[in-house]
Amino acid sequence: MSQPRNPSISAPRDTYERERMAHVRPQAWSNPSVSGPYHLVVIGAGPAGLAAAEVARALGARVALIERNMIGGDCLNDGCIPSKTMIRTAQMYAEMRDARRYGAQVPCNITVDFPAVMERVRRIRTHLSGDDSAQHLAKNGIDLFFGDARFSGSDTLTVKGEVLRFEKALIATGASPMIPPISGLAEASYLTNENVFDLTELPRRLMVVGGGPLGCELAQAFCRLGSKTTIVQDMPLFLGKEERDAAQILSDAFARDGIEVRLNTTAIAVRVENGEKLVDLVSDDYRSTVAVDAILTGTGHAPNVQQLGLDAAGVDYDLNDGVRVDDFLRTSNPNIYAAGDVCLEHKYTHTAEAAAHIVVQNALFGGRERLSELVIPWCTFTDPEIAHVGLYVREANQLDIPIKTFTIPMHEIARAVTDSEENGFVKIHVKGRTDKILGATIVARHAGDMINEITLAMVAGIGLRTLARVIHAYPTQAAAIQQAAKAYYRARFTPGIQARARRWLAR
Repeated sequence: MSQPRNPSISAPRDTYERERMAHVRPQAWSNPSVSGPYHLVVIGAGPAGLAAAEVARALGARVALIERNMIGGDCLNDGCIPSKTMIRTAQMYAEMRDARRYGAQVPCNITVDFPAVMERVRRIRTHLSGDDSAQHLAKNGIDLFFGDARFSGSDTLTVKGEVLRFEKALIATGASPMIPPISGLAEASYLTNENVFDLTELPRRLMVVGGGPLGCELAQAFCRLGSKTTIVQDMPLFLGKEERDAAQILSDAFARDGIEVRLNTTAIAVRVENGEKLVDLVSDDYRSTVAVDAILTGTGHAPNVQQLGLDAAGVDYDLNDGVRVDDFLRTSNPNIYAAGDVCLEHKYTHTAEAAAHIVVQNALFGGRERLSELVIPWCTFTDPEIAHVGLYVREANQLDIPIKTFTIPMHEIARAVTDSEENGFVKIHVKGRTDKILGATIVARHAGDMINEITLAMVAGIGLRTLARVIHAYPTQAAAIQQAAKAYYRARFTPGIQARARRWLAR
């Protein structure tokens, strides 16, 4: 289950942090006078809550937005923005060390200025925090309350002693890091996504517990910045949901970077001796101990459902899965909805925002939009990136859907070769005997950008035959998508079609 932020680390109170806090949690903020009943009360000012509040207000609704901590949620403060900022700098250092591969020369000794890396993280995070600042939200007519929200009835909740009545409510309280049950971990102190970006000193030796997207992204980033990094994963492979060949390519990239990966391994205890954290590991019957300076946990997130008074509101929930919703994102109380990490399987910022738009349409305007109709891509931002949308082959087989796959290795794409980024592939799945796209996986340096073309095709009902006719600028790595589409087109040239063509040409 989730635990509170590890108090041993706090962000430097520099100019950037003071400005960010003035945006996301201003000290002198006074909650507004209650104006109600509200058309929509939103609990949580993360991606889902912000999107819902701003769209609802733009459409004329009276909106109250309640946040217990900081505006922006994990994405801005502890997730997407700081991690991708850090990853980009780490990638730059990796390219500098590998400059000879590009025909360039750099000094032999490359020194990482880690405080400067983290200052850049704070600067960019602060810059983006102004987009949805408290002042901006209030200026746009949203009643912004800071404090703990708690339902007191089916159509009321309280925040700092004030009672807010609502016609509809949205629970968008997000999720918190799950802390693995490792003996001695709390006493030794640990890092999560909630405090790792507050570091100002690079850990010399870092252990990452968990081989999911968060663990893989940050393990590679810290390794490239100079940490001796070990990933401990209790499964046979990391990124367990992704296709095996995709995970294998990433595994090879980790080996080149110097990351030690320990699979089928469980961390069972931590102790501190002479200033070192000693982590006891078990793999089958083999036991070992690894000395590290910092431990980062990346084993997933648990929904924030406690202390919300959900029982008083008649809202069903589960401590592991979160608030229970139907396909319209309604809870067991028909006037209360949920969106984002507190209720969704796919815990991504873009999914949270898409769900928020569904809630606004369904709750306020009688819409019938369904969560199941969304086509959701996602990406793990390692190097190379791994992006996916739609069905995997194994899922199609489980559903007895006939499927055919067209794969183009990136080493066959001219731009990938000129960029020295040949590791990866584009793999597109279509329904048997049709060109209907069922899903795709892309492994490439820019996979997260490339997957959007296939997502658009799926949403618009554009088949692979049409994609084959789309002219792509040359040379680009996205040409791999066109090449996969052309492979489908050529596969339609059966012996019978070829024979008819030869007879036609022989006239």
